[in-house]
Amino acid sequence: MRIGLGLVLLSLASACRSDGPAEIAATDAATGPPAASGHVRIVEAPPAGDVEPIVRDAVDAAKASGGPSDVLLVYVGATWCEPCQRFHHAVERGDLDTTFPGLTLLEFDLDRDRERLASARYTSKLIPLFALPASDGAASGKQVEGGIKGEGAVAFIVPRLKALLRPGS
Repeated sequence: MRIGLGLVLLSLASACRSDGPAEIAATDAATGPPAASGHVRIVEAPPAGDVEPIVRDAVDAAKASGGPSDVLLVYVGATWCEPCQRFHHAVERGDLDTTFPGLTLLEFDLDRDRERLASARYTSKLIPLFALPASDGAASGKQVEGGIKGEGAVAFIVPRLKALLRPGS
């Protein structure tokens, strides 16, 4: 039992902090038009502009894209964050489509967007950050943050996202 707890604590200690890069090769973002309803999709946020109206427009687009399960989360990552990249690649491969059908992730880059995200209250000590927006487009305070490095990164994030997306949470 102590070994398992020690491994969890060690993994959390190695998560990406949002206060500086730990150089990892950058990868291309999955951008472009949203996929059909039923698939997880990542939509890259515009590189400038106030966050609240960008989020409100993205929420409206997610709702209009298909079905009642379509929901939007604000996703904050960075090219140097290993858990962010592993999660991103899992989305690109379609690995999470069955688990999160109709999920749209509005992606912001921490290094580029830190100040404008903070003005909309999207802040965290760790990344990746997944946050439910309030109706005005600002952060609602309902969020999960951080991950672990290595092969278990996506498996660590998935149950936390499920809890965040559970009705009434």
